[in-house]
Amino acid sequence: MPIEITMPQLSDTMTEGTLVKWVRKEGDKVKAGELIAEIETDKATMEMESFEAGTLAVLAIQEGEKVPVGGLIAVLAAAGEEPAELRKKYPKGTAAKASAATAVAATATAVGPEVQVAGGSVAVLASGSPKEVGRLKVSPLASRIAAEHGLDVRNLQGSGPGGRIIQKDVLAAVGGSPAAPAASAATAPVVPLAPIVGSGEKKVVQISKMRLAIATALQRSKQQVPHFYETIDIDLENVVQLRERINAQLEKEKIRLSISDFVYKAVAAALLKHPIVNSRFNAEKGEVTTYGDVNLGIAVSIPDGLIVPVLRSVDRMGLKEIRVRSVDLVERARQQRLKREESSEATFSISSLGGYGLREFSAIINAPEVAILAVGAAEQRAVVRNGQVVPRTMLTVTLSCDHRVVDGAVAAAFLSTLKGLLEEPAMILV
Repeated sequence: MPIEITMPQLSDTMTEGTLVKWVRKEGDKVKAGELIAEIETDKATMEMESFEAGTLAVLAIQEGEKVPVGGLIAVLAAAGEEPAELRKKYPKGTAAKASAATAVAATATAVGPEVQVAGGSVAVLASGSPKEVGRLKVSPLASRIAAEHGLDVRNLQGSGPGGRIIQKDVLAAVGGSPAAPAASAATAPVVPLAPIVGSGEKKVVQISKMRLAIATALQRSKQQVPHFYETIDIDLENVVQLRERINAQLEKEKIRLSISDFVYKAVAAALLKHPIVNSRFNAEKGEVTTYGDVNLGIAVSIPDGLIVPVLRSVDRMGLKEIRVRSVDLVERARQQRLKREESSEATFSISSLGGYGLREFSAIINAPEVAILAVGAAEQRAVVRNGQVVPRTMLTVTLSCDHRVVDGAVAAAFLSTLKGLLEEPAMILV
C-alpha cells in the first residue's frame, strides 16, 4: 500500500508550509528517519524526515510551492510496489486539492501559539517564503536587513538551500556577522540595527507578522499568568577558577567552557531537585505536567526579535557536551535552521542579557512553562567576606514564576539550591 507523505505541522501556529528544497529525488530509496526535504514554516526553515521506509515514487509538489498542513507532498512506494504505477495514480498537482478545512482544523487543535517569551520580549522565528530578486532567492529577513543597510543583495553569495541568501550572508556583508559565542556567554547579543530617522522627520512602518505575534503573545502572557519575581546574588569565584583549570585541559580539543555552561548545568541539577519548577501548566484542563528531564530553552537575539532554541535533556550532559551542543544550537538558531524538536517543548527557559552589561532584569514567563530565569552579567563587585571588603565575581539572577503553580517558598528553595551548586561547582560534576 502506498505511503502518503503530507505537509506536517512543524510549528504550533503553522497552517501551510513552503517546500524550500527536495533533498532526495524520485526513485531514491529512503529509510525511516532519513532527511527528504526542507520546509519553511511560519517560524523557520526546518528539515523534514521520512517516517517510513520505501522508494520515493512521487514528488507531488515543486520547490517553492506552498501547501496547507495535511496536503499531499510526496508518495512512497512500499516493498513490492511499482513507482511508475503510483505516478499514474498521483499526478502532479494533487497537493493543491488539500482542503482549506484541513489547515483550519490543524490550527484549531494546536495548543496555543507557543511563541517563545524571554527577556521581556517574545521570541519568534522569522517567517515567510523566499523572495525572488532576478534569479536570486532571498529570505524575507535577509531582504529586510539588506534594505535597512542599503545593501544590494545581487552582490551577495547565498549560503542557504539552493543558493538562497539568508540572514547570515547579509550580516556578514555589513560587518555584523554573528561571531562564535564568547567564552563568557553562549548567546552573544546580535543588536538590531534600525535605520536612523533624521531630525524633524518621522517614519511610519507597518508592523511585521513577527512583531504582531510578539505583541499578541506578550500581552497574553502578562494578562493571564500571575507573575512573581525573586532575585538572588551568586558568588562565581569558584566557578571562574574551576573553569580556568578545565579549559587548560581542553585546550588541545579547542573547546573553551563559558560561565553560561556552568549556569545551564547547575540550573538543570537544581530543577531535578525542585521538579515543580520544571513543569508546564495547562490552565484549560487544570493539569500540571512535571518532567523528569530538563529541556532548556535558551533565548537568542536576532535582528527582528528573539528565538528560543531548546537544549533537550541538558541534565544528562557534561559541561563539554553542553558547550559543543549549545554553540551549534545557537548558531543554527540564528540561521533559522532548527528542527521542530529543537524549537519547542522547553520545560524551563533562560534569558541572558549579561552581554549588554545588565546587572539584573526580569523576564516574562514562556507559557505553558511555569518559570524562567533572567541572568545578568558576571562581574567583579566589592563584597564583604570575613569582615573584609574584597573583589569577587558575582552574578545576579531573577526567577519569574507562575504563582498558580509555584509558591514563593518553592521558588526561594530553587534559587538557594542553584546558588549552592554554583558556589561549590564541584557538586554539579558528581
